[in-house]
Amino acid sequence: MYPQLFTVWCVIVFVFGCCIGSFLNVCIWRVPRGMSVVSPPSHCPKCDHEITPLENIPLLSWIFLRGRCSACHEPITIRYFLVELVTGLLFALIFLKVTAAGEPLTLLAPFFVMTAILICSAFTDCELGIIPNEFTYTGMICGLLFALLFPSAWHLESRITAFLLSLGSLAAAGGLMALCAAAGRRIFRREALGWGDVKFIAAAGAMAGLPCALFTVAAGSLAGLLAAPFLRLIPKYRKRRTLRFGPFLAFGMLLWIFFGETLVGMYLRILN
Repeated sequence: MYPQLFTVWCVIVFVFGCCIGSFLNVCIWRVPRGMSVVSPPSHCPKCDHEITPLENIPLLSWIFLRGRCSACHEPITIRYFLVELVTGLLFALIFLKVTAAGEPLTLLAPFFVMTAILICSAFTDCELGIIPNEFTYTGMICGLLFALLFPSAWHLESRITAFLLSLGSLAAAGGLMALCAAAGRRIFRREALGWGDVKFIAAAGAMAGLPCALFTVAAGSLAGLLAAPFLRLIPKYRKRRTLRFGPFLAFGMLLWIFFGETLVGMYLRILN
């Protein structure tokens, strides 16, 4: 691919990611509150001002509005801008990674869906302490469908084999995490691992296999362990008895998407 054309495609994927990020903002706000993501149209939650098309352009609208509603002038959380920017950047980086490594372009579909789900899960867990079923079940269903449609993403030719591998990874990852959740509750006499986290890992298994799910748990646990002492220094986190695991699982899944197979290969070489 010519460099100029490649650059154009990267920009297109970035813009596409920002548009997806705009929709993810709707999901992050509405889904945990039991609201439809389709209706009513986007509006200011403080004054009910309906957002016009010009006020709904990813990234640019937040900047031109200076982070405030055009009607009531109340602040619009920077989360809207950040979700759009992060989604766009991650989509573009995933496109770069897949094309540079010469991997099947069919990997883009599961990777993009994984990225959307981990962003939604991280923000809802961080803000509200939950990972809604709508996110995790969507990941499971998409993982199974992608295995049927794009078996090459699993380095297989048989659609049925890829589907069964996806289904088996879903069951194994979810089952192992469910056992950990049950054991943690029995040992600590309280919930040590949320069922949203269990379903998140099951979805990771369905979309990218058991190695991805196990790596996500290991990397997320290590990140949480390292971050916990610093989070305790922040007043609003100091009184929490448990650590919200969703953002760290999302971090672990991102590591897998970009570096997982390389890191696992390095680890296996060290063992040998």
